[in-house]
Amino acid sequence: MNTSVVIILSLAAGAGLGGAYFGGLWLTLRRLPGSPHPGTLVFGSYLGRLGICLAGLYLAAAAGGWQGLLAFLAGVMAARCLLVQRCRPGRRKTPGCVAERAVVTTGEERVWN
Repeated sequence: MNTSVVIILSLAAGAGLGGAYFGGLWLTLRRLPGSPHPGTLVFGSYLGRLGICLAGLYLAAAAGGWQGLLAFLAGVMAARCLLVQRCRPGRRKTPGCVAERAVVTTGEERVWN
């Protein structure tokens, strides 16, 4: 396969799997307060997310060498930056984001609404 096609596919796979990784992390954190077994939830979620991303990383490296690996990692970082920007704590309320509470500063201490 053409190197350009492999790089583009690796970038897209990295963005997709990076979105799945950080989206899964977000879902885990949302379910954590009501979980009867939080340690199992965190550990199981971590293993699942890590396994999926490592499989994608391996396939990208096998198909495209170091260029595919670099493109995959760039896709993961792009997905991370996009999700962090969308769910930033100081941002106004956005449905679905963790940062649904605004910070109110009173004097020297911060109080969460």
